[in-house]
Amino acid sequence: MNGRPLRLAGTALLAVTALAAPARAFDSGQTFTKGAYVVSAESGYGAQFNLEGKRTQSDLEFFDLGVRVSVLPFGTSGAGPLYGALEVGLEPFYLGYTEPRSAFWAGLAAVFRYHFLTLGRVVPYVELAGAAGGTDLKVPEIDSTFAFLVWGGVGASVFLTDSTAVYAGYRLAHNSNGNTSDPNRGWQAHVAAVGVSYYFK
Repeated sequence: MNGRPLRLAGTALLAVTALAAPARAFDSGQTFTKGAYVVSAESGYGAQFNLEGKRTQSDLEFFDLGVRVSVLPFGTSGAGPLYGALEVGLEPFYLGYTEPRSAFWAGLAAVFRYHFLTLGRVVPYVELAGAAGGTDLKVPEIDSTFAFLVWGGVGASVFLTDSTAVYAGYRLAHNSNGNTSDPNRGWQAHVAAVGVSYYFK
C-alpha cells in the first residue's frame, strides 16, 4: 500500500497547525456567521491502494486541483465539542493521472464540510463530497468516458487572519462509473490535500 499521501497529509497538518497565531483572540462566531461565503483553492496528491485485495491493480497516482465556492447556511450551531458550522459548496475539480499513464478526470463536485470551532484559530473539519465528470482513463479498473468521484476526509484549518485560513487534510477517495459501462471495478485512493480559504460576508 502506498503510504506517501498519508505521510504528506500528516506532515501538512503539522505544518498548518504550527502556523497558528495564538497572540490575538479569534472570534469564530464573527467569521462563521450565517450567510457568509467561502472561496477556497486547493490541490492534492493521491495514490491508489488495494482495498478489495485484487490480484492486480494499476497503481494509479494523480494530482488534483479545485476551486470551491461555498456558503455557511446556518452560521454556528451545536454545543461543547460539536460546536461548529456547516459549509456547503460547489467545486469544479480536475484530476490528472501521472502513473502509470497520462489521463484525466474533470467535473463538478458538491462538497459538505463541518468545521469544529472550539480550538480557536485551529479549526478541525470533516468533509464529504460527490462529483460527476468526464474521463479518458482506460485501465482494468475502469474504462469509460463518464465517472463519479466521491471522497470523505478529515483535516484542520489554521486562521492566519480573521478571514483567511490555510488547511491540510486526508481524504479517502473512490472513482467508478456507477455501472454505466464495463468494466467498473473502480479504484480507491489515499489523498493528501492542502488549500487556502477566504471567508467574507
